[in-house]
Amino acid sequence: MTAPRPAQTAMPAETVGGSRTAPGRPEPSASGSGRPASQARRLPTSTHADVLCVSAPAMAASGADGQLRGSGLHGFFRSGVRGLSRMELRLGGVEPLALQGDLSSASQARFLGAVRVPGELDPDPALTVERLRHADGAETITVRNAGVRPARLPLEIALGTDLGSLAEIAAGARPPDVPGQVQSAGLRWIARGHSATVSAKPSPHAVLAGAGVLRWDLEVQPGARWSVELRLDVEAAAATTARPPIGRGAGVPAPWTEVAIRCDDARAELLVRRSLDALSALLLADPDRPTDLYTASGAPWRFGLAPADALWAARLTLPLGTRLAAGTLRALARRQQTAPAGGAAGAGKGEGIIPGPLRHAGPELPPSCTATEATLLFVTVLAEAWRWGLPRQEVADLLPAAERALAVLRATTENGPLDGFVTDLGRLPDDRSAQPATARCEVQAQAHRAALHGAELLEAFGRPGAAGWREWAAGLRGRFRERFWVDDLSGGRPAAALTADGRPLPAVAASFVHLLDLGLAADGASLPGLLDREQTRLLAHRLVAPELDCGWGLRTLSGRSARFNPLGHRSGAVRVQETAMAVVGLSEAGFEREAGALLEGLLAASAHFGGRLPEMYAGEQRLPDCPAAPHPAACRPAAGSAAGAAHAVLALAGVRPDAPAKRVVVRPASTAPLGELELSGLRVAGEPFAVRVSRIGVAVVEEASSELQLGAG
Repeated sequence: MTAPRPAQTAMPAETVGGSRTAPGRPEPSASGSGRPASQARRLPTSTHADVLCVSAPAMAASGADGQLRGSGLHGFFRSGVRGLSRMELRLGGVEPLALQGDLSSASQARFLGAVRVPGELDPDPALTVERLRHADGAETITVRNAGVRPARLPLEIALGTDLGSLAEIAAGARPPDVPGQVQSAGLRWIARGHSATVSAKPSPHAVLAGAGVLRWDLEVQPGARWSVELRLDVEAAAATTARPPIGRGAGVPAPWTEVAIRCDDARAELLVRRSLDALSALLLADPDRPTDLYTASGAPWRFGLAPADALWAARLTLPLGTRLAAGTLRALARRQQTAPAGGAAGAGKGEGIIPGPLRHAGPELPPSCTATEATLLFVTVLAEAWRWGLPRQEVADLLPAAERALAVLRATTENGPLDGFVTDLGRLPDDRSAQPATARCEVQAQAHRAALHGAELLEAFGRPGAAGWREWAAGLRGRFRERFWVDDLSGGRPAAALTADGRPLPAVAASFVHLLDLGLAADGASLPGLLDREQTRLLAHRLVAPELDCGWGLRTLSGRSARFNPLGHRSGAVRVQETAMAVVGLSEAGFEREAGALLEGLLAASAHFGGRLPEMYAGEQRLPDCPAAPHPAACRPAAGSAAGAAHAVLALAGVRPDAPAKRVVVRPASTAPLGELELSGLRVAGEPFAVRVSRIGVAVVEEASSELQLGAG
């Protein structure tokens, strides 16, 4: 099992912990060693049993009792700094008996405890203690007296902090506590370039700075209640060159409409609502242009801008509007490399790359470059956002960045070592010598789709090169079918990759799902794929076979592999985004029953996670009456899994728009795996769109722009 990583970022970096990663370089481990994450030795702090509430760039983590004890990742964090590591409450000298602790939303948690009044003869506790916590550093504590006698006892809250960085704490380090000092109605700590202040309202009756204790002498009458509000503020106490990410601000709406869903399967309703709630908690505003929003990759391990993950979240939420896509694309266009690292001109030497680190790819494949995925995905997100209704001028403004991405794709394949197949874009020379180039099947699919989407954009906006990109894609398609297909007794399967000498790597992995992700084209159609119809059929059957489908979703690596590990994040765990992509891709390819089987696995797992699917969970075989097992290092929430889970449900309505042509096709899943499904709050061409799908798979559009021409698939 591998360690999680700090935020994967574009350059200039914008991580919560302040670390930066150069394009094509190994992703830093949680220990900060500079090794790829796959080589990290220390098992990172686990939070799978903690209550974690998030409001980017802030978060708070504790046990289910609500106490912050300074262990693990417990505490309040803001912009990668732990502003408070300890907040232990005692009433009458004892800790409340923990009764309940859970999220009320992605950004808020509620904890309930009970305390017996000293000297009370009744065995039932008379006092309840409720803690309402918000990730941004606010907490309200309310003591209620349900007894028949006044409760006279002290309330003490012990506070402390180490002002440590998220990256070092995640790696298992425990910085020493910082001594506190009295600050008006609370306490203050200053160290390591930051200050943290906790203020209380009403003010405490006593402040013990040496012990870090706030104390109130309470007298709560029968049937009455008493409350105190605590507020944590974290500031940079010294000048810093790194600009931390910023939240979207109070009152700023999410960049999508409020979708309403009703269907026969209540699990799907809860999953969509809580997935969008999770995405909302991960939203960040771009420091260069605060009106542009994008999602952080996930909390707590990658709590910053990871370009590929942000683009996936933007793409998968396009049915809810194009604002998130527009903000994400603009933010990444500003970070796109527009000049080679050495100052020389020419594509293929860095220009056009959206930088990103290397990412561990499991035991059977070398690390993959997230810069490649982000650079190719940029073109696809722009093209599909245009189809969903991104205004023409906004598309035109972003088209030069897409052209630069296409240019580096062409330069890489023309000068590449693998006969026109696509390897990692923009890899540095020392990386190439240390690790020979590998052509992955998912990269070929992403490049093929980007070429065709690029051709559509170039043609529609009067730019040259569209015919050349279609020809390039057709050539890649032919080479892929000839070189990437591995024959076996089951009829054959794609190779996971080709090595530098052209040898296919026969690993069976969930990354195959990218071959089914064809992309939205004109008139609501799909782009051509790299596989022919028979190969697609064989792949569909392979994906739902027990070696990959564990009953909860797709394992990242076949269960038959000698390197299979149900907790390996690329060697057997179930990654929600890939399973969601398989659901949509199989359904659109006509394999609806296979898609329904995988969707059932996701929904069953979501029920065990309260509708809040983490980034991944264990790829253990599903057994009756056994819940899905959590992964100790999973981000939760994670942008990819939240957006993917919502998309897997929304896509069942089959809404496929072509806003430039003022047309929308509705082609729902005929098997209606969720029963009757009603969706409102979607947006096509900037206008509200609502659709209802019956239990026999017949769709009725109930709200749409009068300018749209409606069609059935």
